[in-house]
Formats: sequence, structure tokens, C-alpha cells
Amino acid sequence: MTSTLQHERQAHIIRSDDEAIAIARDLAIEFAKDASERDRERRLPIEEVQAFSASGLWGITVPQEYGGAFVSQVTLAEVIKLIAEADSSIGQIPQSHLYSVETIRLVGNEQQKQFFFDQVLQGKRFGNAATELGKSSVDIQTRIDRSGNGYVLNGRKFYSTGALLADWIPVIAKTEDDRKVVAFVPNGAEGLTLIDDWSSFGQRTTASGTTVLENVYVPEEHVLPNYLAYESPTALGPFAQIIQAAVDAGIARAALKETIYFVRNHTRPWSDSGVEHAYEDPLLISSFGHLQIAVHAAEALLQRAGEVLDQAIANPNETTVAAASIAVAEAKVLTTEAALQTTNKFFELSGTKSTLQQFNYDRHWRNARAHTLHDPVRWKYYAVGNYYLNQVLPPRNPYL
Repeated sequence: MTSTLQHERQAHIIRSDDEAIAIARDLAIEFAKDASERDRERRLPIEEVQAFSASGLWGITVPQEYGGAFVSQVTLAEVIKLIAEADSSIGQIPQSHLYSVETIRLVGNEQQKQFFFDQVLQGKRFGNAATELGKSSVDIQTRIDRSGNGYVLNGRKFYSTGALLADWIPVIAKTEDDRKVVAFVPNGAEGLTLIDDWSSFGQRTTASGTTVLENVYVPEEHVLPNYLAYESPTALGPFAQIIQAAVDAGIARAALKETIYFVRNHTRPWSDSGVEHAYEDPLLISSFGHLQIAVHAAEALLQRAGEVLDQAIANPNETTVAAASIAVAEAKVLTTEAALQTTNKFFELSGTKSTLQQFNYDRHWRNARAHTLHDPVRWKYYAVGNYYLNQVLPPRNPYL
């Protein structure tokens, strides 16, 4: 399927961190209303994503000198968490867009910054065509070759989060000398095909799928040296990861909220408890306390990670970037655990009735299980341990 998206209105320009959070809260209320139905029907959130980008939230990381708010990472994580709590698929969709905006800030030339930042502030969206079904997540077979005054792209991508609803598709490809670059391809370009074949049981409406590139022409001014962002100390890796952690934190919050509602309104007390209502059961109360503490701990580390990341962005060097990577890794570990724990425990505390299809509560577990597989937290434990025990700095890549 190939489509060209049209925007009916220009995006709002957000001017401050407080405004960004306030708008995210209002949008989250609306996005939550039909989240279960969209998941059940696997209905892409077309109108919701248009409202999301038109709100200005997709432009909040554009530098102030180019017209954006350049909000703090604490604010960015809070925005994503709020949206993901309402609908985790919608919360995940802008991850690649935001990553692309930060890439442009770090490695784009002045002409590229002016052009693409203006596109973002207009409300245009970047999708994703980075990962392939190769030997590993960093194995790239897609090639970009010189052709006249520009380049030609050929390859096949998967996990193309947000691509189906994007105006531009950033494509990671290798040059003739095996360096990774990112080429920005407009949706609808000749030779670009977007296939709606995402079949995961979780995060079902992230507008993902397969991207096919067959002799797609890209002008030179739309190609950025992505490799430069990792050859020197930049915070692009932890920037990418804090968005993932925020999505998981949002899922955990959503599951916890559903637990409170169901237990207080539907769950029957166990016969041996001797209480009239399930929410008076001391064992259930204790279990819920464990969940609440886990979610609060995850949120606290997420906020701390944002603060450390802000320091690295303001003053990038080996020390600050490594500290940011580790802080975000710690947050990602706890948000992953909180998301999996709350979505699983929900059924244990709520009882058999909560598993009925009419409620569709399993979507929270499915979403948590799918999204937390983005990259293995077992390697984050290793990075954190090696950093504090042996003073070994973590590698610079999109996963740390």
C-alpha cells in the first residue's frame, strides 16, 4: 500500500514545557476513549495521529533558534508517558519521528536543519525504515548509491513504526564505504512501497509493517551522515531509549488504573477472606501495594534519567553521555519490569471475570509484552553493572 497524506491544518507551535504537558493531558483523555476498540479491530489511529501532530507535540524537541520549544527530557518523557497511558500504540508512533529530529539537530547541516525543522513545525511527520530482518538489529543490507547529483536507494525494511501515517520515511542505509546514513524519502515517492503487514499480538496499531525501496531517488540535501552521531559522544542513544522507557511506564500506569477500577467495581472477595468487598482483602491490598511501589519507583527513575540526559545534551562528552546512557538504562529496566508486572498481576487480583473478551484487558499485557521486546533489558543490567563495578563506559548505539 502506498499513500500520500495531506494535512488539513498547520500544527500549533508549543512554547513551553508546561504547555506541552497540558496539551498531552488533554489529548490523552481523548485518545483513551476508543483505545480498546482500535486495538480489538486493529484500526489505525489516523485521526488521532493527525490531532497528535497538529497539537504541536511532535515539534517540541525542535531547537528554540529554529522556532521550537526544545523542551527538557523530563518533559518529553512525561508527554510520551501520558499518551502511552491512554493508548500505548499512539505513544510509540512518534518515537522514530523524535529520533529523526534529534539526528537532524546533531548531524544536519544548516540548510537541512532549516528545511526539516520547518517541516516538523508545520506538522509533518517522520516515520521509520531502519531495522531489517537480518542477522541482528544493526545488520543493514539496504544500499544507497550515487546517481548523478543524488542517490538511489534499494532495500527492504521491517518494524517500520509509524511509516504508514508519515509524510517522510527516514531510511537507514549503507554507503559504498559501508557507512550508515539516513535518507529522507517523501511518502508517495516513486519506488517506495509501504505494506500494512504488522501482525504482532501487541502494539497492533503502531502503523508499522514492511517498507520496500526499489531504485528510489533521493536528492543529496535529503541525506544525513547518521554515523557521525555515534562516532563522537552524543546523547542520541539514551535519547532514543528514554522514549521507549516512557511508553512502558505509560502501559504500567494504565494497567494499574484498570486494576483499581475493576477490583473496586467487579471483583468478588475470596471466601476465606472474611470481608464483604474484594478491596478489603488484606492479601489483595498487600499485592496491590507492591504494584504501586514498583510503578512509582519506575517513574522516579524515569524522571531522574531525564534530568541526567538533559545534562548530557547541554554538555556532551564521554562522561556525561555515558552517565545518561546508564541512567536511562536503569529506568528502562524498571519500566519494563513494572509494565510486565502490573499487566500480569491485573488478572490475578481482578479474578476470572476480568479475562472476558468483552473487556479486552489483555491488550495491556499484550502491549507490554510486545513493546518491552524492543531491546533486551538483560544487556542493560550488564551495562549498569560493568559501569559501576569496572568503570567501563557503555557502547554508543541506539540501544544504550
